[in-house]
Amino acid sequence: MLAIEHLGKTYADGTKALSNINLSVHSGEIAALIGGSGCGKTTILRLIAGLDHATGGQIILDGEAITGPHPAVAVVFQEPRLLPWLTVADNIGFGLEALPQAERAERIGSALARIGLAEHAGRWPRDLSGGQQQRVAIARALVTRPKLLLLDEPFSALDAFTRASLHGALLDLWEDVKPTVLIVTHDVSEAVTLADRAFVMRAHPGRVHDELPVTLARPRQRTSTGFEQDVRRLLEALDDARQPPQTARAAEAAGHWW
Repeated sequence: MLAIEHLGKTYADGTKALSNINLSVHSGEIAALIGGSGCGKTTILRLIAGLDHATGGQIILDGEAITGPHPAVAVVFQEPRLLPWLTVADNIGFGLEALPQAERAERIGSALARIGLAEHAGRWPRDLSGGQQQRVAIARALVTRPKLLLLDEPFSALDAFTRASLHGALLDLWEDVKPTVLIVTHDVSEAVTLADRAFVMRAHPGRVHDELPVTLARPRQRTSTGFEQDVRRLLEALDDARQPPQTARAAEAAGHWW
């Protein structure tokens, strides 16, 4: 389980990016961090990944404090960040050097088949489309079988059709070993498609405003009534998070949630 306790981040110039973040993500769960720009979503991911240091609180993964980059944590960024001098297959197998050759080859081959790129194993990253490159990046992260996968808006630069296809590829790969997943997104439909729970963030400073479960069975149909209802609930929570605190409290007291 991932546990974040009283996490804070203040920069050297005094900017308070995060304040008293408390959240937990269960083992094998997919959780989404969602909110407007500047609410600290990516900062939280960077702290969990060990790419930055908190100024307060702690991050715990399966009972172990995370204080820097950790081999059990994998990250997929907005850009694929593939190594241009390696083939598609070698990019996927980049973190598997310690495994026996046969096991390494089996994992790479299985991942290539699952993302629909088996015929592209020997090609260079520059020969792939943006969506194909991101498939490789996701496969590279999951093929190491991490305990925790962090996703920083990995589909934001893709068209809607490619994004939907990659949602399916991600869930298919996740089904193998079901790592804990935390995804940062601006896309409400994406959060409902992928996540078991969504944490809605409020800005200035960044903090958790609300936590909403998504209980729809997978695979989720975007045209279903249940899907539309969950999208609406999440949009309402985001609208509330953008209000000044006193306005939100007044609306709650009056029973006006829209």
